[in-house]
Amino acid sequence: MGKIFGTDGARGIVGPELTIKLAMQIGASTARLFKKQKDNVTFLIGSDTRISKDALRFSLASGVLSEGANIIDLGVISTPAVAYLVKKYKADGGFVISASHNPSEYNGIKIFNAEGYKLADELENKIEEIIFNDFHLNEQVNNVGTYEFKADAKEDYVNYLASTIKNDLSHLNIGIDTANGAAYLTASMLFDKLKVNYKIINNQPDGLNINDNAGSTHLEGLQKFVVENHLDCGIAFDGDADRCLLVDENGAIVNGDKILAICGLHLKQTNQLANNTIVGTVMSNLGFVKFCEKQDINFIATKVGDRYVLEEMLKNNYCLGGEQSGHVIFKEFSTTGDGELTALQVLSILADQKQKLSALANIMEEYPQVLKNIEVTKEFKETYPSNANINNFIKECEAKLNGEGRILVRASGTENLIRVMLEGKDLNTITTICDEIIEVIKKELH
Repeated sequence: MGKIFGTDGARGIVGPELTIKLAMQIGASTARLFKKQKDNVTFLIGSDTRISKDALRFSLASGVLSEGANIIDLGVISTPAVAYLVKKYKADGGFVISASHNPSEYNGIKIFNAEGYKLADELENKIEEIIFNDFHLNEQVNNVGTYEFKADAKEDYVNYLASTIKNDLSHLNIGIDTANGAAYLTASMLFDKLKVNYKIINNQPDGLNINDNAGSTHLEGLQKFVVENHLDCGIAFDGDADRCLLVDENGAIVNGDKILAICGLHLKQTNQLANNTIVGTVMSNLGFVKFCEKQDINFIATKVGDRYVLEEMLKNNYCLGGEQSGHVIFKEFSTTGDGELTALQVLSILADQKQKLSALANIMEEYPQVLKNIEVTKEFKETYPSNANINNFIKECEAKLNGEGRILVRASGTENLIRVMLEGKDLNTITTICDEIIEVIKKELH
């Protein structure tokens, strides 16, 4: 049996990997699974701006409707908005049609439960079992669900975001890059409501330009824009706006680790850091780990993926966690990473402390880090961990670092890539070692 769901839902290139038929099967199988618990089931559905969104959205909705479950369509809206609105509207679950930070030829399907949490692995496995072993389309037209479009969903979400801070932000001058993605409307709505002075770029989606040299994975344009316009900071979202990265007034990048440091220290100083702990991942920079030690804050690392960060937070009642990539979870306010929420929390601290963002970010010193990707086959991605030549060479490289750094080689959960990450005190040394590891992997690949 193949594997449909990865670390962040089902995802792939539309057509060869993520088909219209599969979208329908996921919709129908999810509805069938949920209807085993209750008869009247309603799902929300939202999407980012990709050109494939409508074909996938309507196909998935058709599968849901064919099983007698209902759909409330929220239109183009962020992933965290769907997570929040599932609870607000008392729906039974939610779907997001998005491939997050990936290029426009990709798309994906994420599923949330009634509490606004991403569907557990065991439930995704049950959906896969139905698709592979017991799928049949219900053709009883007298037992179909209803379809409704909710036009005011974005306003409900924006009003909630604005309610999470109390500071006056009207004196700030910021730049915003929406990556031509899901936040292209709500970002303007939000900052208009808060009377923030802002300039916005990459907010003219055409279905093909999402994440195209824009947003949190391509910060060069925003860095230049902030400096040229003498702004206090810049905010960059990814395609589905569950990530946020920042640019300070000098154009320097403030990544997820630094955002966690800024927000974590503020929460600690105001006695709001639950159990004095921040949750990160194995990709968190060593500088962030050292920051936590210096500030007497406990740090816990999970596997890569905000769902695993959240699982740890829920298990032990921690309030703050996230990833270097910009997924930051504030458990008091959200059940998942939320880029717009994250931006507001940092801006609120900026206004409260009356400091420049560069000064706030300097509380943490980053260790040099090199991260490179290798394209591989799906089969190689699954089998490389047992490759003796690769493993032995990595051990040799670790010995070269002599305790002054670390190596992490891992498969991407969303693409056919192997990621090689090194950290250490000397950039030239870790870059050389990274390239050597990549060459060994390439030899094994061929």
